Amino acid sequence: MSSSSPQPARKFIDCRNYPSDRNCTLRISGTEDEILEIAAQHAVASHGHENTPELRQQLRSLLQDE
Repeated sequence: MSSSSPQPARKFIDCRNYPSDRNCTLRISGTEDEILEIAAQHAVASHGHENTPELRQQLRSLLQDE
């Protein structure tokens, strides 16, 4: 039996939980760092937000356990 380190907790963020004029249905899951990077890029490209520390903090607060 091999010993391995525990896997990082998976989280997700789902655009369907935050209605927008685009009716976006994107759901992103992975580790917190993975999600924050992709979600920030998505928020800028698809929803017109600016990539700021405040945006990343808001995204972090919206993460849910998978």
